[in-house]
Amino acid sequence: MTGAQALVQVLLGYGIDPVFCSPGSEWPPLWEELARRRAVGEPAPRYLNVRHEVLAVAMASGYAKATGRLPAVLLHTTVGVLSGALALRAAYHEEIPMLVCVGESVAFGEDGGFDPGAQWLRYLADRGGPARLAESYVKWSFGVNAAAILASTVHRACQIAMTPPRGPVLVSLPFEYLVGPVKAAAVTHWGFPPPPLADPDALAGAAATLSAARNPVIVTETAGRDPAAVDALVALAESLGAPVVEGLAQTYLNFPRDHPLHGGFDGRPYLEDADVVLLAGAVGPWHPASAGPAASATVIALGDNVHRADSPYWGYRVDLAVPGELGQALAALATRVREQVPPAAACERTARWAGRSGARREAWRADALAHAEQKPLDARWVCHALNAVLPADAIVVEETITHRQAIVRHLDRLGRGAFFGGQSGGLGVGLGLALGIKCAAPARPVVLLAGDGSLNYNPVLAALGFSQEYGLPILTVVFNNRGYLSMKRGVPALYPEGWAVRTDTFLGSAIAPSPAYAMLAPVFGGHGEAVDDPRELRPALARALEAVRAGRSAIVDVVLAGDMR
Repeated sequence: MTGAQALVQVLLGYGIDPVFCSPGSEWPPLWEELARRRAVGEPAPRYLNVRHEVLAVAMASGYAKATGRLPAVLLHTTVGVLSGALALRAAYHEEIPMLVCVGESVAFGEDGGFDPGAQWLRYLADRGGPARLAESYVKWSFGVNAAAILASTVHRACQIAMTPPRGPVLVSLPFEYLVGPVKAAAVTHWGFPPPPLADPDALAGAAATLSAARNPVIVTETAGRDPAAVDALVALAESLGAPVVEGLAQTYLNFPRDHPLHGGFDGRPYLEDADVVLLAGAVGPWHPASAGPAASATVIALGDNVHRADSPYWGYRVDLAVPGELGQALAALATRVREQVPPAAACERTARWAGRSGARREAWRADALAHAEQKPLDARWVCHALNAVLPADAIVVEETITHRQAIVRHLDRLGRGAFFGGQSGGLGVGLGLALGIKCAAPARPVVLLAGDGSLNYNPVLAALGFSQEYGLPILTVVFNNRGYLSMKRGVPALYPEGWAVRTDTFLGSAIAPSPAYAMLAPVFGGHGEAVDDPRELRPALARALEAVRAGRSAIVDVVLAGDMR
């Protein structure tokens, strides 16, 4: 078989579907094979034509987050890797698995056979090839250097991507090997190995420590990656009567936000009195790392990447590290703790924390209502209104900075698997995440909450075009404060009496004049409107949701106050 046929064989063997493609001129062999399979009725993965590299990789991330399955991405050699690097790096840090295939040339027309074209020598080749370029922001990369190992290398890449800690892998496939003959993949088992489980003795020790605790606290950021782990975390928290704090940099819904044991989004107020702190899939539970609990407290860490070997610095004290699959570990702990903690003790602690949780949520609600008539709108009121109008089956994707706190505080009706954050360290992945999730759940309404600054970094035209082409509409709500408020806030924080404050000169923060973002949607057959009146907010959101239900993407440009609060 040809290299392209072998690639399709491996994709099908692992059940990879769809394939997100922002390809280039090296992929005609694959296109021909897919066309042949369609013509003769043979199985083939869905080929989704994506118009931008960041969009393609971010869509694969969203699909993997929503399904837990391995997606594939096709990119155009070195230039495609460089363009998609932001989204690849985000997937790497979030431990999102995906198979990324890129092309290259190894003969440059000198082998007397197939000639890939002069552009490969003149424009597209870099020293070390695309696999080398990607080394620092993927879990594993390799440039196939012999036709005989093409299929087996792709097979191995899939296994590596799905082995915890998971992550993106990249395989460079020479154009010449895609066209020419290769060996079929000698694979007898296409499944993925089960994740390693936590050591029972270590779990027993952790359970004993937690059960003996006077004031245990749980901190999590990524437990919601596996929706089943959310249920296990709830069972553990209830068995202990312990609050669960979600980090503000969460990328999933890790614990029901309306649960009486939800401890908010800042772990620092709990640390002084905590005698046992359980880190359940927590990457950065507090800041700085040295500002942890008292020296007398015990810190236990669970997860499949408890030592964070990929981080240049991770200075959190951990007294007991229990590596292994998080959901299984939480469920086992919940069972053991339930047997050891007297129900009366758990109930007493639960009642205490429930009172604080209720008071905190009521204060947030009162804060939002206090701004219900503000014009331009206040983000707290916007999120409160969103919480009321979102359908019960909605999935929310968030890519903001300064409005994230309002979003996580007020969107408390979302269930497990219904919230995904775009915490990439950069901006520009939100639309891709939302569309990838929509590919995974086409019947559910998907809503992206994006800052206007974030939206400017997204490939908006490519995303709206994809949505229109494939009939996958989403709603984008733009939190528009006409600039980069996080940058503006940084100057007076560092120089409160400096020249910038005295002269009202905040460089790098304004987006002026503010574009008419809502007008982008009708260009692609969608619905768009801008809102600056709080009385019109809910009707505008309702109209946008109706447009999405009718198959049209929608953009609601919400004009917010742009002050320094």
